Amino acid sequence: MSKTLIRGAKVLGGEPQDVLIDGETITEVGVGLSAEGAEVVEADGQVLLPGLVDLHTHLREPGREDSETVLTGTRAAAKGGYTAVFAMANTFPVADTAGVVEQVWRLGREHGYCDVQPIGAVTVGLEGKKLAELGAMHESAAGVTVFSDDGKCVDDAVIMRRALEYVKAFGGVVAQHAQEPRLTEGAQMNEGVVSAELGLGGWPAVAEESIIARDVLLADHVGSRVHICHLSTAGSVEIVRWAKSRGIDVTAEVTPHHLLLTDELVRTYNPVYKVNPPLRTERDVLALREALADGTIDIVATDHAPHPHEDKDCEWAAAAMGMVGLETALSVVQETMVDTGLLDWAGVAERMSFKPAKIGRAAGHGRPVSAGEPANLTLVDTAYRGQVDPAGFASRSRNTPYEGRELPGRVTHTWLRGKATLVDGKLT
Repeated sequence: MSKTLIRGAKVLGGEPQDVLIDGETITEVGVGLSAEGAEVVEADGQVLLPGLVDLHTHLREPGREDSETVLTGTRAAAKGGYTAVFAMANTFPVADTAGVVEQVWRLGREHGYCDVQPIGAVTVGLEGKKLAELGAMHESAAGVTVFSDDGKCVDDAVIMRRALEYVKAFGGVVAQHAQEPRLTEGAQMNEGVVSAELGLGGWPAVAEESIIARDVLLADHVGSRVHICHLSTAGSVEIVRWAKSRGIDVTAEVTPHHLLLTDELVRTYNPVYKVNPPLRTERDVLALREALADGTIDIVATDHAPHPHEDKDCEWAAAAMGMVGLETALSVVQETMVDTGLLDWAGVAERMSFKPAKIGRAAGHGRPVSAGEPANLTLVDTAYRGQVDPAGFASRSRNTPYEGRELPGRVTHTWLRGKATLVDGKLT
């Protein structure tokens, strides 16, 4: 098996150290390690993190391979520093059976750029009427532990309760897309001053907050785990904070774009800024950053949502909702959380690797950078600054809100179980 010596890396942003990889495992961490028989990567003070884990990725396969495939999506993940992603269930056909989740899982294993853990649908066809085969998906080769109808809300309280009860038996978690559908009919953007001025249908914060409030109470009643997808409002933060203070088993995620962008950008009518949940206000953005820093929000998840050109390059009302994010997530987190002093790199590792791996039970991921651990790693040039150019993306889609924007940081290397998937910023 091959050896690799990463020399002079700042592990979790600390003092420079050497890290020796032998085969699939980290064998030594220290200063002045021998490079005998090893390929040497000169880190020159770059930050070494455990491989990132994304609990919320849309890979689109099967059914929408014009947007993304497991291959292109995992290549994008490797470029972004990810070694594991959780693939959402809103495919065609929906991942609501053991057969479909196994198909996605096997595609991930075949391509090898990162591990792919399928997320199973909560309800058949994402229709919100009947529970899907939760137990069968868990017992399948894919070993599904996270279930979500993401893209749609499980708005029926009885169905949500039954799902929480069912997954409790095997330690699973329901990841809720919090959106009361009756409060968002015809909604095009955040409800507020900007929507009123533009005459676009408003998406009120209470549509998200009311579902979160209901679901944390249901989780408490059942004694089960609930995870809140793409939390986006200051009010949602306060509900989650209250629930955690009561000992309710709730976790929450925030996307990079909700940490940086606001609804003021919608004034351009550029559909690249159309996303679900919508971009909110500056007050919400600041509340989300503070909540991520203090641990109220547990993790950063990309909600990587690729769309083909024709679905975004059209009038605002007709455009699909979503943004790609795997290849820019770490840069946005550096911009909003690290460079502002809200988090250090150890805190980034906690929120983008350790905790998402724990929530989703991603075996071998989210582990310390220490001897005896799997060599799932990413090396980041934090001193780099450059403009985002989607032409260089590995993703099949280009619907990024950051085109032409200068962002800090660049992933230079990614290792999956000791195998380099990205070297000097280029996929292997």
